[in-house]
Amino acid sequence: MSAEATHEPRRIGVFGGAFDPPHNAHVALVRAALAQFDLDALHIIPTGHAWHKARALSAPEHRLAMTRLAFANVPGVVVDDRELQRMGPTFTIDTLKTLQAENPECQLYLFIGADQFAAFRQWHKWQEILEIAIICIADRAESMLAQTQFDAYAPHNHRFFTLKLPLMSVSATQVRRLMASGVATAEAVAKWVPEPVARYISLHQLYGPG
Repeated sequence: MSAEATHEPRRIGVFGGAFDPPHNAHVALVRAALAQFDLDALHIIPTGHAWHKARALSAPEHRLAMTRLAFANVPGVVVDDRELQRMGPTFTIDTLKTLQAENPECQLYLFIGADQFAAFRQWHKWQEILEIAIICIADRAESMLAQTQFDAYAPHNHRFFTLKLPLMSVSATQVRRLMASGVATAEAVAKWVPEPVARYISLHQLYGPG
């Protein structure tokens, strides 16, 4: 039953990342998030100016196009380019505040990885993030989130939940490295990324050697 039907606040998810490129594990996470948290919508937000990353990201127009292709057939997804349009450093708290202002009656759910959770206290204004959003941590089958990680946030640990995911050994770093080394062609990466994304990579000759 939808939030509207029960007069409960709309549930809006937020999932950000470089999506350089978006891959099958990203799609699995989004489908799981929509189902497990009964979301009314899930905003997928490609990172803008990634001040915290040592490497340069692919051009924003490529990452946005690939993200739209990857999630085109997932109901409930909104590919949101607000961070790509924002000048200067990109902070999650700013994105959450704008979403909250646009949807004042909603409950926000922020989806992050276990590695991001481990560094959450280093995030800009993390205490304010906890006030605005419920934090959902993607816990893959091989991962064991330690209870002490949650205990560190008492009395706010009621703001944390886990998102159960199947074991999927794929990452954007892996895809880029295989293509840069020449081990995999754009066509071959179709087993790691959605087929439309593989075609886009091939068409635009992304991640290749040189």
